[in-house]
Amino acid sequence: MKRLFSIGSVLLLFTITGFAQTPASLIPESPSKAPDYFCTWNIQGYICSYASSEEQRLAMTEKNMFGDGTYQNWVSFFPKIRKDLYFVMDDSWDIPLDEKFKNDQVGTVELNQERFPSFTGNPTERLKKLVDAVEAKGWKGLGGWTCAQEAVAFGNVNPQAYWEERMKSAREAGFKYWKVDWGNKSRNQEWRQMLTRLGRIYAPDLIIEHAMEGKYISFSDVYRTYDVENITAQPVTIRRVADLLKYKKQGDAKALINCEDEPYIAVGMGCAIGVMRHPFAGNLPNDTADFVFPAVGRDIKNRLDEAVRGVRWHRIAEPFGVGTTVYSIDTIALDDYWVLGKNETYNTSRKVGDRIKESAPARVSRGLPLAEIACSSLSRPFVLSSAYPNGAVAIVTIGRSINRKYITERVGVKQAIPDIEKPIGVFGDYESLTLVLPQPIKASTYTIWGQDLAGDTPVNITKEITIKGNQVLIPGKVIRKVGLSAASKGDVSDPGLVLKFVKK
Repeated sequence: MKRLFSIGSVLLLFTITGFAQTPASLIPESPSKAPDYFCTWNIQGYICSYASSEEQRLAMTEKNMFGDGTYQNWVSFFPKIRKDLYFVMDDSWDIPLDEKFKNDQVGTVELNQERFPSFTGNPTERLKKLVDAVEAKGWKGLGGWTCAQEAVAFGNVNPQAYWEERMKSAREAGFKYWKVDWGNKSRNQEWRQMLTRLGRIYAPDLIIEHAMEGKYISFSDVYRTYDVENITAQPVTIRRVADLLKYKKQGDAKALINCEDEPYIAVGMGCAIGVMRHPFAGNLPNDTADFVFPAVGRDIKNRLDEAVRGVRWHRIAEPFGVGTTVYSIDTIALDDYWVLGKNETYNTSRKVGDRIKESAPARVSRGLPLAEIACSSLSRPFVLSSAYPNGAVAIVTIGRSINRKYITERVGVKQAIPDIEKPIGVFGDYESLTLVLPQPIKASTYTIWGQDLAGDTPVNITKEITIKGNQVLIPGKVIRKVGLSAASKGDVSDPGLVLKFVKK
């Protein structure tokens, strides 16, 4: 009797799901190999209420990273994706606390013991101890902001010998990321190329990120699209990424794009992510509005789930470099504009009432045809899509900042894809999404699973999907239901899920 009950149960479950049991999570447990990171610059600014750049730099300390006081313990951020992210210390982990020494010491790239008193020894030993402490908290590794120059305090040094020494130290310490930013040589292409070349020789595991001029991506491991005002960040970022797609990588360059704190744009365009948002929502400590992450429009700091979903997608499909696949950029541009209120940007040249306009291509694709959109409204979303080297596909709608509102108009989207049996990432909001296949398939052939990329449990959505010939229609309500099923309380992120079509 007991055996019959077991067999009957299995048969019943098979009938319901198409499998003997619900599959494990559609998201691999192993951490992503993508060079994604969390950067501390905005949390440095937040805790001092962005009082000044000097105060912001003073906030980069051991106490703030590991302490248990108010607005401290930064290494406890993002528990769901910590193992996928490098923890990147921004400006000024390597200079003394006294600002009068800043101009002489910037570019040192040696952990400053005054800021990190518990980490003792020679420069490599200090750095290694900090790497171990950060990794013990679950992060993938440690990195740091790097000024594009040799520190003046070291005198007239040989640049090659200077950086060879620091790269060997980084290798021995296990330091994994250099975010190379401004400095006296920030626009010196030969210097940046030298840095990358030496890195591949003396610290092959060190990721060296460049910025400033788009052409640098050709020789870079990673190229950062650079700072944006969050009120108009999305069109600016889409445009900057699209402008980089024309470049070809040189030699063994990875030529990856880091589009900073825009995780859904990243997955839609095959980019790496540099998370800048953090969990301290609301006003600054001095009780004024947070003008870097204003609580208007998208209200980014209440969209932490977006970062989780974007980063976990990279466990399924890693970002890929420019010049590796065909791409398409829409000739039609969409205009976002924001009428500025008080304390809504860090850009001090702006005035309340200014109308800030930014444009970007309506559609961009990499390795796929441009998506088709069943709407010609001027407020329709941007649509991004990419086929990744492993066959996975991501399709993304990006909402619009218009006047003083963030809107996501639900539209019908059609996207041609080459393979229904590879993972499909769907991000954003839709009226419906139709996948167009190279040939017809039979609905009876597949069991269809969906899973919120912020969660761990797949659900069977077979009966909610319509298959006719070579077209697979996914209703927007299914995308919302599944793609927000693991949403955090109070989080306002758009949906983000992975679909898997499994043959019965």
